[in-house]
Amino acid sequence: MSTKALTITMADGRKMPAVGLGTWMARDEEMRAALTVALECGYRHVDTAYYYQNEKVIGQVLHEWLSSGKVTREELFITTKLPEIGNRASDVPKFLTKSLEQLQLTYVDLYLVHSPYGYLGEDDDEVEPVDKKGSCALDYTTDLESVWQAMEEQVDAGRAKSIGLSNFNSVQTKRIMKMCRVRPANMQVEVHAYHQQKELRALYSSFGVPVCAYAPIGAPFMVPGSSDHPALVNNPVVTAIASRLKRTPGQVLIRFLIQQGLAAIPKSSNPERIRQNIKVFDFELTSDDMAALEALDRGRDGKIYVYEPVKSHPEYPFHIPY
Repeated sequence: MSTKALTITMADGRKMPAVGLGTWMARDEEMRAALTVALECGYRHVDTAYYYQNEKVIGQVLHEWLSSGKVTREELFITTKLPEIGNRASDVPKFLTKSLEQLQLTYVDLYLVHSPYGYLGEDDDEVEPVDKKGSCALDYTTDLESVWQAMEEQVDAGRAKSIGLSNFNSVQTKRIMKMCRVRPANMQVEVHAYHQQKELRALYSSFGVPVCAYAPIGAPFMVPGSSDHPALVNNPVVTAIASRLKRTPGQVLIRFLIQQGLAAIPKSSNPERIRQNIKVFDFELTSDDMAALEALDRGRDGKIYVYEPVKSHPEYPFHIPY
């Protein structure tokens, strides 16, 4: 992949900026500040979700930039996601409409099914509902095929330019590919040097569907690390490459993915980190660097997000190898 390849091409031919701003866990003024810095330093791809409960402040910032003429709508690539509490065909248009209202947009560039399992919430703002026993209030009737048909209708209606999947395993993906009228344009899954998902990515590639990697630098804010399993940004292989190239470990890890043709959405609220994370298009990793980073793969043991409380759901995606 060329150092100047700033976008990837999705399965429907539309372009996605290769690096975007991940926004999970960022809300209110922290979110406002992070997005403002990101837009100022050139980010045009913003990844959010109804589940994150930050679409309103993101919408406010986007409105300010659009109304002032600092950016045009066509320059932006905005992704949001159907929440697990909306994983029913009848709820898809409702939740996309809510997202659009909060984002102050007439369409999103990419709408994803956030996860294959569903929740039963009594309130649209209760994104992680619990039952009377304090356990996740799971909807055991989740019908992914009918949900996907409702997603397709959002493309027909012009509310989503493209649609895709997130956190789906190989079997679930094949089911959607077998019945779909509008193919998934993009797959968003956890991918980083410790958890490279080569088998799943190969399946997506066979369908002509590219991947957007979340947690591309290994979610250091969630992984304290240890002597035998250091946080990815502290791994000696990563830090040695970064030192030689005079780059940050995060830049090396993001470059590792985009050099393989993936998009990446690193999350940060630190202004300097935000600025650093998009400066990955003016250098290349050598074949030896790439091989050394590929050798860090720990397979399933490297996975960070496992969603333990939903394991009893029939559509829990991580029961199988990929």
